[in-house]
Amino acid sequence: MLNMILGFETNFGWKYPHSCFSVALDLHHMLCELLACLYWHDSYGTVGSAGDVLEDNPVGRLKVFIYDLPRKYNKKMVTKDPRCLSHMFAAEIFMHRFLLSSAVRTLNPKEADWFYTPVYTTCDLTNAGLPLPFKSPRVMRSAIQYISNKWPFWNRTDGADHFFVVPHDFAACFHYQEEKAIERGILPLLRRATLVQTFGQENHVCLKEGSIIIPPYAPPQKMQAHLISPNTPRSIFVYFRGLFYDTGNDPEGGYYARGARASLWENFKSNPLFDISTDHPATYYEDMQRAVFCLCPLGWAPWSPRLVEAVVFGCIPVIIADDIVLPFADAIPWEEIGVFVEEKDVPKLDTILTSMPIDDILRKQRLLANPSMKQAMLFPQPAQPRDAFHQILNGLARKLPHPEGTYLQPGDKRLNWTAGPVGDLKPW
Repeated sequence: MLNMILGFETNFGWKYPHSCFSVALDLHHMLCELLACLYWHDSYGTVGSAGDVLEDNPVGRLKVFIYDLPRKYNKKMVTKDPRCLSHMFAAEIFMHRFLLSSAVRTLNPKEADWFYTPVYTTCDLTNAGLPLPFKSPRVMRSAIQYISNKWPFWNRTDGADHFFVVPHDFAACFHYQEEKAIERGILPLLRRATLVQTFGQENHVCLKEGSIIIPPYAPPQKMQAHLISPNTPRSIFVYFRGLFYDTGNDPEGGYYARGARASLWENFKSNPLFDISTDHPATYYEDMQRAVFCLCPLGWAPWSPRLVEAVVFGCIPVIIADDIVLPFADAIPWEEIGVFVEEKDVPKLDTILTSMPIDDILRKQRLLANPSMKQAMLFPQPAQPRDAFHQILNGLARKLPHPEGTYLQPGDKRLNWTAGPVGDLKPW
């Protein structure tokens, strides 16, 4: 249907101006409003409904005890380098701040369901602002040793009722290159804990069962400042800004993004339907709000802030990352709001998107317009109902009561404190 409306010649190239797409979509919006409003409500319930799970209130369903760690594990790091507050890994900092004043916090560890260790393992940045993971295992091990020596709660479960925020590229594997991350594996001391992490990929050594997948941090205030009128026509069909090749680490382009980004560039750099570039204009956020589809391909890891930005700005995310596990997948209907394209099918991306029925496109846009959907992807300050903080707590609450085997018999130990690379065992 979309091809007919826009006048595309899908077999022999494209004949369109961007404005044709905008006009066609606007007309279809009008028809839907005038003729099919009842259909939307009858068929899908409340427009943009994300389901009851997204609306859950965690207060009263769990209690969290926060370990009081020396400042060197958290606040001192931010004082030393405030850039940690604005990079995509900052969820670990803001989750700590949120919990300190949250209604789920308890000062009595004996009534706690969960124990939280506020350690900032990504707040060690290069001059370019990129986190270095090399000290992270030692920092984490040191923090765990501290709480296990000072309190009895770690030792009674070997961490099975503890959770940690680990927003590195490959989470608690603590490396930014996948091969090295796989070689390292999850830090042995964390193998019974619940990990709250941005990295999610099925059947991967860096994703343990029971982990809670969260969105990367994207600055809510900055995005709020760039909002444009919701009535602005979406005159860009496909939009992407970012690297296609990482020439410094992967000169030939076959390893970075498993070649998917290189394929995007080679196949669509001259296609007028695709507004793709390595440039990052000042109007980046505004452009996303003018686009119908926003590409969210994998990079070194399968996730990126583009996923958050696309949802917040109502741009249908085109997810190109095989086997990705998406944030809050038990609450957000990703299949309903996004488009999934296998990496091998990137050369056919134009055909895939232009052949989508326009009713499907409009339905996805309506779902994305739900404020709860957007809120679930953000870590605002102060926190707001149904935001990412609350979705994390909901995930923890749904894991209660703790399963059999959580609490160890006296003298029973499940973790090997001397396991792992020799470098990780050095004191920090």
